[in-house]
Amino acid sequence: MSHSARLAVRLTPRGGRDQIDGWAMDPAGRPFLKIRVSAPPVEGEANSALEKLLAKTLGLAKSSVKVASGTTARLKQVEVGGLSQADLDQRLAKPGAFDLS
Repeated sequence: MSHSARLAVRLTPRGGRDQIDGWAMDPAGRPFLKIRVSAPPVEGEANSALEKLLAKTLGLAKSSVKVASGTTARLKQVEVGGLSQADLDQRLAKPGAFDLS
């Protein structure tokens, strides 16, 4: 049985560099991950950069991370294959999770 998990992301294209800025809450109190990428929002470039950055952060293949909804919106739902929701939450909560240097 294969696992998959979902993640809410607010993407900022042309953000200067590819970086995860941490967690925030929407007005309804739902958490989302703030991510910026240097790619422009044309022809799926920013979404592709988002998928690549999340895959690298989580130690997964790029093919395991896909924008499931919101491809043209700032707020997106990202599907992560190969991880349960609990595993995804744990990986993103650990100290240093966003430090890729």
